[in-house]
Amino acid sequence: MNPLKEMIAGAVDRLGDELERLSHSIHDHPELGYQEVKAAAWLTEFLDAQGFKVERGVAGVETAFRATLETGEGPTIAILCEYDALPGIGHACGHNAIATAGVGAGAGLAAVRDRLPKGRVHVVGTPAEEGGGGKVRLIKGGVFKDVDAAMMVHGWDRWIPHMDLLGIVRVGLEFTGKAAHASADPWEGVNALDAAVQTYTNVAMLRQQVRPDARIHGIITHGGAAPNIIPEFAAATFYVRSINLDYMWELQKRVVACAEAAAKATGCTLRVVESPDNVYEPMRRNATLLEVFRANLRACGVVEAPEIKDRLGSSDIGNVSHVIPAIQPLMKIAPDGTPIHSRAFAAAARSPLAREGTLTAAKAMAMTALDLLADPSLVKKAQAEFKTIP
Repeated sequence: MNPLKEMIAGAVDRLGDELERLSHSIHDHPELGYQEVKAAAWLTEFLDAQGFKVERGVAGVETAFRATLETGEGPTIAILCEYDALPGIGHACGHNAIATAGVGAGAGLAAVRDRLPKGRVHVVGTPAEEGGGGKVRLIKGGVFKDVDAAMMVHGWDRWIPHMDLLGIVRVGLEFTGKAAHASADPWEGVNALDAAVQTYTNVAMLRQQVRPDARIHGIITHGGAAPNIIPEFAAATFYVRSINLDYMWELQKRVVACAEAAAKATGCTLRVVESPDNVYEPMRRNATLLEVFRANLRACGVVEAPEIKDRLGSSDIGNVSHVIPAIQPLMKIAPDGTPIHSRAFAAAARSPLAREGTLTAAKAMAMTALDLLADPSLVKKAQAEFKTIP
């Protein structure tokens, strides 16, 4: 590790207690997508104190931000933060650690700003990853227009430089029937809940026939008002995922067909609610950026785990990777075998292990940004690789 990188690592370590408090504050006050008012305020206040020029509400998104550190003409590197929570189980995806690692990386670079190569570093706050498509809105709002490369990390139960992500489309289904007394006049009713249950059963049977790299899962979000009323309205939401976008759309049509069949069988009407603005794309690998990050991770003393092929999720960082070179390595913040989106993972995201992983990831990202600023040919190589990927 060269002297400048040692200075960056030292700066992150010195801020360790403050970064941990920031992480715990976000963890203890979970906010859903586009409602992350407290988290966005705390993160921007921290970055402002480190000397960044902070813009709040970028791209017309109230809880998004962009903090800039500029040293002259050169590459523009973005470090991304997420900070929304899950409904019911809080930070069971560890976004508090993601956000802290991102601002920690920025702080490490700010501490040596007088020695940084020429260029620009953005720390970008991206709200509503959990289904809201925050990064999609920022892409459309031009936030990544002049960015040369982007990176972020995600919490996991081991260190893995790259994991594939599935594309995802969300399908809302609303069934309308006819209310009646469930005991006195049930024959006068048309049961919308029956349509929703039959749809769920149809999709469950469909799942046997899908490819191994696809996933379909859903919930019934409304099932009626009272047991003695034939439900006149019911609703369900399904997520359809695949590594291949064409196959994802094919499966989406089959899920809708499951609902159409259920509606016809029960005599209900169906309304399909589409969400075109938060379709997530699969992650595009960028080996150039990954190799730079891996070298810095090794310099921090981390031993990588083998790449995982069967624990696959989705994220709007995939959309970013389709417009610029981008990476999302996984950082260890939980014990081996801890499932993500679980209460155990939520507890781990506030643990000493999470502090260790967060600070290490912050150092590795800051050092990677330094390497890209110092050697613009690496950025050009990453962009050339990006252009060759179909």
